[in-house]
Amino acid sequence: MAVESQRFATLRPRSQAAASRPDGFYAGVPLHWMLDWPMPFPLIIDCAQGSVITDIDGNALADFCFGDTGSMFGHSPGPVVQAITRQLARGMTHMLTTEDAMAVGELLQQRFGLPHWQVATTASDANRFALRVARAVTGRDNVLVMNGCYHGAVDESYVTLLDGKAVNRPGVIGQAVDLTQTSKVVEFNDLPALEAALAARDVACVMMEPALTNCSMVLPRPGYLAQVRRATRDTGTLLLIDETHTISTGPRGYSGAHGLEPDLFVLGKPIAGGLPASVWGFTDAVAERWTHIRATKPAGHSGLGTTLSANALSLAAMRAVLSEVMTPEAYAHMDALAQRLSEGFERVIRSQRLPWHVLRLGARVEFAFSAAAFTNASEAIAAHDGALENAIHLGLVNRGCLITPFHNMMLVCPQTTTEQVDRLVQAFEQVTRLLHARS
Repeated sequence: MAVESQRFATLRPRSQAAASRPDGFYAGVPLHWMLDWPMPFPLIIDCAQGSVITDIDGNALADFCFGDTGSMFGHSPGPVVQAITRQLARGMTHMLTTEDAMAVGELLQQRFGLPHWQVATTASDANRFALRVARAVTGRDNVLVMNGCYHGAVDESYVTLLDGKAVNRPGVIGQAVDLTQTSKVVEFNDLPALEAALAARDVACVMMEPALTNCSMVLPRPGYLAQVRRATRDTGTLLLIDETHTISTGPRGYSGAHGLEPDLFVLGKPIAGGLPASVWGFTDAVAERWTHIRATKPAGHSGLGTTLSANALSLAAMRAVLSEVMTPEAYAHMDALAQRLSEGFERVIRSQRLPWHVLRLGARVEFAFSAAAFTNASEAIAAHDGALENAIHLGLVNRGCLITPFHNMMLVCPQTTTEQVDRLVQAFEQVTRLLHARS
């Protein structure tokens, strides 16, 4: 880290000088997560286009992070830029619907199969609103999540297992209530634990990713998701599938690729090409019950929706993404290059006899510090090595490649090239050989 930190600083004198100036932001960044990158000072970006991100010192990086999926279809896709440019002069937000909105609703129905949709600003919001509806239509208070899950800033998901017992996640700041009073948590892939947690029929909704993506990657065992669907139906529990990360699987997400049948569906991050936007969909049965409940309530705040949700600018971008960017052809390109990336990393791992493995979910690739694939989050978390991750990540940056800082996740986009993938594989080989030489 000492060697790579010095190399990083030598390449970025302007960024270092800019980062040292007081700017009014807490810790010098507009969002504290920006400090999670393993860099001696923040990387200050000048521009991002396609699959390349360039800092103010002129260093160009092949991007394999894409804003942690927010720009999964590349930075500033042409159709999105054109749609935004057209809409800018016609109004950005007015709390009224547009022709773009009508088109988006139809495109969502066609793509994901659910008949009813709403728009929010982030996937965190979409999950919150969907959970509120789930509790209303079932008359139940509890929510069940998977240990190690990722659902943004949703309170109900901030629980974890400690020695087999549910506790509030230790890292959560300012938590005033015990979340375990209304949230249950089980290990992913543990069907008996799920069935036991649902047996009391007091769970409104199981909120889950079809594959865990934020504690490293954990794929479902064969048949597991079908068994989850059966168990939820048997107990009158709604099933919410959050595809905010697993949309990397294909044009219709993991749900469409594997025939899942969620009652509620959430998708955020890349749906508007990088603008803050998300969608949540639901079945006729949920819609019917929700409509009945709304009819019994007095007019006023429902707790669903924020003022800037469904703004005209985001809807214009969303229409462009769904109709012109998020195409089968784009996914075919991404899938092929992700396969090349996965095979390249596996080759390096084998050649150096590292006890690691590689996983892929469509355009998403991850390497993990374990010889065997994980079956749950506890196994994945136990294999984390923060110092080793940081050294590899910074070494890759210094060799022209940027991957996601939170763990060892990489994405390819429609503009990613074979040469960029091969550069990342070569950089990974160079860094791991240096680490071997020093161990």
